[in-house]
Order: sequence, then C-alpha cells, then structure tokens
Amino acid sequence: MNKILVWDWPVRIGHWLLVGAFALAWLTGESETFRLVHAFAGGTLVGVILFRLLWGVLGSRHARFASFVRGPGAVKDYLVGLLTRAEAHSAGHNAAGGWAIVALLVFGLLSGATGWLVYQDIGGDWLGEIHEAMASGMLAVVFLHVAGVAVSSLAHRENLVRAMLTGLKQGRPDEAIASARPLAVILLLGWVAACAWWLAR
Repeated sequence: MNKILVWDWPVRIGHWLLVGAFALAWLTGESETFRLVHAFAGGTLVGVILFRLLWGVLGSRHARFASFVRGPGAVKDYLVGLLTRAEAHSAGHNAAGGWAIVALLVFGLLSGATGWLVYQDIGGDWLGEIHEAMASGMLAVVFLHVAGVAVSSLAHRENLVRAMLTGLKQGRPDEAIASARPLAVILLLGWVAACAWWLAR
C-alpha cells in the first residue's frame, strides 16, 4: 500500500466549504442581527451541495456516487468487520461513510430549501420548525460522520482528516486518480458565490 492521490480538489475544497458554511449557519441561526450572514452561509451550503451532486456524476473516480453508495449489506459487512477487526480497506469512502455523505447532502438541501422559504417570509412558523429540524438532523449526521472518521482512522491506522487536506490516502497504484482537477475548483467557487449571493438577497 502506497500513498496515492484519491481526493480531487473539488471534493476537498467542497468538503471544507461545507464544514465552514454549516458551522457559521448553525452559530448564527438564532440571531436576528446576523440574519444576512446566516442566509449567506445557507446559500453557500446549498451551492456546495448542488455542485457536489453534479460532481458525484461527472467527477473523478472516487468522487462519483457509483463508487461509494452501496447497499445495506455492504454497510453491515463493513460495520461487522470493524468490530471483528476484519474490515476491508477502501481507497475511497467506505460503505458506511458513503451513506453518511448521502444523508448530509439530503439534510443540507432540505435545510437550505426550507431556510430560503423562511427567509422570504413564506410558510410561517411551521416551516421554521421544519427548517430547524432539518438542521438538527444534519448536525446529528455530522456527529456520526466525525465519530466514523475517528473510528476508521484508528482501525486503518490512517489520518482521514489529513487525507481530506492533502488528497492522499493509502491504496494500490491502480486505485489512484490521474488528476486532482484543479481547474474545476474555479467552477466550484464561482457557482458557490453565485448561489450564496442569489439566495441571500
């Protein structure tokens, strides 16, 4: 097993933009003073997620949903393998992590959509309650994701946080991606900026 390039730039930049946007949105959610900041953070979050959905189809090998969204049996096998220390190493996302990502994307989109409607004074208090429930659901998945990253890092003796910074993970040479797709980051940042501006108007 060598260090190979697994995560392209759009995956890495998008990941950390999502972390920052959600944290900022959560911290400003109850403040009328920072309402515009909250809306801008929400717009950023939605922009990142919409780009990630596209990148999950058109992105590099390990960014594609087809490479990491697997059935319940694969998730069960991975979790049982963790308990019995017989888990299989995965160059990309493991089966459990794949579903955590799907859940984050779904909760993030629902939270962003309901938040935008509330920001436009559409729907009333009941929609605000749904918005808060979606944000709380996303926070719960974030905690599960962080716990999963910690457990997987220990089980595989690999720093997964550092991997999401450098793009490098352990793997076979044939599992490496050919390019980090740096030019796609320009599209990502431009799209996210446009979404944040439009949704926070």
